[in-house]
Amino acid sequence: GGVYQMINILPSEDEATIAVEVSGKADENDAKLMETHVEQRFGPEQPFNILAVIHDIDGTTLSGMAKGLKFDFQYMKRMKKIAVVSEKNWIEKVTELGNYMPGMELKHFPKGQTDEAWLWIKQPVTAR
Repeated sequence: GGVYQMINILPSEDEATIAVEVSGKADENDAKLMETHVEQRFGPEQPFNILAVIHDIDGTTLSGMAKGLKFDFQYMKRMKKIAVVSEKNWIEKVTELGNYMPGMELKHFPKGQTDEAWLWIKQPVTAR
């Protein structure tokens, strides 16, 4: 009965931001979906932000997700801000992730605070 996408592209409230919903375990097909979406919306050069609403995946899935989303590494330098909306146990994972990505702003929001995440992501990147 069809392939269940682990990554769902959501309507975005900001032209510079891709909004995604992630559940379960992201794989290469999901990465391809994201890649296509990024290319269509932003072309090969334009920087962008990501707002990710994460359901039902624990911290151990994070590394699996990073592997599945190989695109991350080639797009990494273009990403400016990432907002993660999820359960509390993600806070430290998100912070850890931030250490690998200098020049990028990463912020965690508790489940249900999508509006706050949008407000944050729409603000200009803080100068460093």
